[in-house]
Amino acid sequence: MSVTVHDASVLAGPAMDALVREAVFGAGDARDQARWLIWELGQASGVRPASIHDLYLARGRGDVSGFTVPAINVRGMAYDTARAVFRAANRLDAGAFILEIARSEIAYTDQRPVEYVTVMLAAALREGFRGPLFIQGDHFQVNAKKYAADRDPEVNAVKALAREAVDAGFYNIDVDTSTLVDLSQPTLAEQQRRNYEECVEITMAVRALEPKGVTISVGGEIGEVGTANSTVEELEAFMDGFNATLASRAPGMAGLSKISVQSGTSHGGVVLADGSIAEVKLDLNTLENLSRVARRKYGLSGAVQHGASTLPDEAFHHFPRTETAEIHLATNFQNMLYDALPGSLREAIYRWLDENAKDERKAGDSDEQFYYKTRKKALGPFKRALWDLDADARTRLAAAYDRKFEFLFTQLAVGGTKEAVRRHVKPMAIHRPPPGTAGHVVVEAAPDDADLSD
Repeated sequence: MSVTVHDASVLAGPAMDALVREAVFGAGDARDQARWLIWELGQASGVRPASIHDLYLARGRGDVSGFTVPAINVRGMAYDTARAVFRAANRLDAGAFILEIARSEIAYTDQRPVEYVTVMLAAALREGFRGPLFIQGDHFQVNAKKYAADRDPEVNAVKALAREAVDAGFYNIDVDTSTLVDLSQPTLAEQQRRNYEECVEITMAVRALEPKGVTISVGGEIGEVGTANSTVEELEAFMDGFNATLASRAPGMAGLSKISVQSGTSHGGVVLADGSIAEVKLDLNTLENLSRVARRKYGLSGAVQHGASTLPDEAFHHFPRTETAEIHLATNFQNMLYDALPGSLREAIYRWLDENAKDERKAGDSDEQFYYKTRKKALGPFKRALWDLDADARTRLAAAYDRKFEFLFTQLAVGGTKEAVRRHVKPMAIHRPPPGTAGHVVVEAAPDDADLSD
């Protein structure tokens, strides 16, 4: 069965709102049919999940430069939040941006990969965005304690998540085995060994899942966010070990497109007793040097900075200046969501946290610190309530998101990047059989002269 779009304006109206709600909150065959239809509408309209790999390799060659790709973790009110992202992209003609969700977020926001992809596609169609969508698995992370207790189940769990994600349309995967760095070892190579060996193992598993014609963008990580700043020597120890191990185990296989580093940030920021966020000491020289080495020596797009969303506004224009390849943004959008909630709903969430997250309260935590650190855990249990916010609250939040995303896209210089994406990224048309049928996935290359970005 094929899907044809005769009137694209219908996709940008209330019918899409109803369809995506069915895809998220429906049940059984009706939900699966809605998810399939949104996927196929995207394929027919030129709104297709794609890999940013080739754009990033072009950056490694020096063919494109001067911007920093925002990787946006969409947690709560996913449809409304993503719509604001696409509105900013349309206004600024931006194409180089990523929508992502981490392994931990998938659990606590109650958004499995197929739902996440469906919602991102629906939001793009609703706002009239056209072009490839870079949907990313962020921090597909190996838990160090579980790994130490029993390696195979933990590594296999990451591989299983990768399979689920790629099947859903995640063609960008950030592998995080930096948790396995062993600083007790005498040399940098030995400190990074388990990191790069397990990263190779998972990269090979991801490559085995690739649809025909798709080279998934895979990122590695050399230091945990919130720990000591990374060094050029650490980057070289990881990359030399990774490349040698990959070449030995899978000659000719594509490697990494980017490398995540630590340069002074922390996930969510450091919350003080009064609920404010401590000032971040971002080491821009570290970012610049690591990005330069990543490009010149290894052909990568550059360094990636996690935990950037709570930085002050005046920090963001520095990332393109230092040629940082990508930054990850999450917590501040969640903060904006909580600020927009009606007081009664916020109080209901906090009472839920008092009971269900009490084991995470540390001695000495103020209420402000406890709620700030744990309230992300309520996004899944309160997902429907957040989707059902009243019109006034949604309008206020949409206006705030519009301003924030346009500001970030401008500061990160991704306005006008749709042309670079069009030149370097050729998204495949991947058609899926309707639920309950005996069909199979059909992959088609877009014609060389096809322009799916308008």
